Amino acid sequence: MAEITYEDIRNDKEIATYISTADHSLASMGYTDHSFGHVLKCASVVKDILSKFGYSQREIVLGQIAGYMHDIGNTINRVNHGLNGAAMAFNILTRKGMDPKDIALIIAAIGNHDESAAFPVNSIAAALLIADKTDVRRSRVRHPETHEENIHDRVNYAVVSSMVDVSKKDRTITLELTIDTQVTPIMDYFQIFIERMELCKLAASKLKARFKLIINGLDLI
Repeated sequence: MAEITYEDIRNDKEIATYISTADHSLASMGYTDHSFGHVLKCASVVKDILSKFGYSQREIVLGQIAGYMHDIGNTINRVNHGLNGAAMAFNILTRKGMDPKDIALIIAAIGNHDESAAFPVNSIAAALLIADKTDVRRSRVRHPETHEENIHDRVNYAVVSSMVDVSKKDRTITLELTIDTQVTPIMDYFQIFIERMELCKLAASKLKARFKLIINGLDLI
């Protein structure tokens, strides 16, 4: 069996095509940015979480791969994109000769990242859930000039700074946001993201950690 690296996946033109095509489809439907900026950030946050919490180097690599590939299912449809993405990843990684045990961890994470069917079934899935659901930032808004027309755009546009801090010592994962309340009130954030924050809490518990949310200096979770 081949030991596929994160760099192998990053350099794969087929996977890159699916990422860009999926993002193009989401753009046509009015969704926020899901292109390489998003998936690379997810892969980076997954690596940070698993590294600081003492997971093996192989688990870290598999987590990065899952983070990079997690949204390819949007190429097919936004509905069930996690399950579609898991099926696509299975075919791609099987063709590449990856060990089935590694494939199983990756596709479980991808298949469990969408809110409609999300659950932190393993450490990689937990780290991916947190990485994906904490990626809220102004730069994900495609059309800043019309951000007021859509609550998701408005909330993302209001986030002037966003940081995920992973503390090995305290075993905490903290999402710290600065929100411009002239753009939108903090309550709007909870209106659309409360389910995601609950998933982050659940995922953190899978990692034997605590999830914290700080907005404008206030500890809210």
